Amino acid sequence: MKSLEEIEKPYSKAIIRLLKGAVDKNNKVWDDIINYQIEIQEYISVVGLELVLKKDDGFAFVKQIEDSNGGTLGIASRRQIGFESSIILIVLRQSLEEFDSNPAQFQVSEKFITDTEIKEEVSLFLPEKFNKVKFLKDIDKNIRQIAELGYLKEVQKTNNETKYQILRIIKEKVTLDILVEFKKKLEEYVESI
Repeated sequence: MKSLEEIEKPYSKAIIRLLKGAVDKNNKVWDDIINYQIEIQEYISVVGLELVLKKDDGFAFVKQIEDSNGGTLGIASRRQIGFESSIILIVLRQSLEEFDSNPAQFQVSEKFITDTEIKEEVSLFLPEKFNKVKFLKDIDKNIRQIAELGYLKEVQKTNNETKYQILRIIKEKVTLDILVEFKKKLEEYVESI
């Protein structure tokens, strides 16, 4: 029987970390991902995964490779998120898009947002007859869910407010096409009620 030392590769820990979720440039395995990206891709492709590396944005993750019918080998299950969390994602993605399209206005490279700002922005998206009281009561839970999914990173918490960094992986998961389509569907929904 072989020992771990005999079979471990220099990029083994990077693969394990990628299988757990997105990795940003501050993670200790980042350099291994950069240096061994070909080897990592060869290894994970056997189980139907693809390495997505965004050096300029400072993150990497793995995604399932789809066949021509949209099927996968099923190594990971897809998570359904609710309407409320979808609205939060759209607000965050829109906010990041506005931030990126006005680089001269901002002197930092990362976009930060407070839970209060998220709540204010989200309330603008809600239809008039929507149960806003229930939504606002549950919004903190939905914001935490978005953070757990890896789109927000808590950077500061006080008694009254939490400040988050919007992680750039959201641009990969919520593309501009998805953003436009969601807004269109939301407008249709609002008009129907």
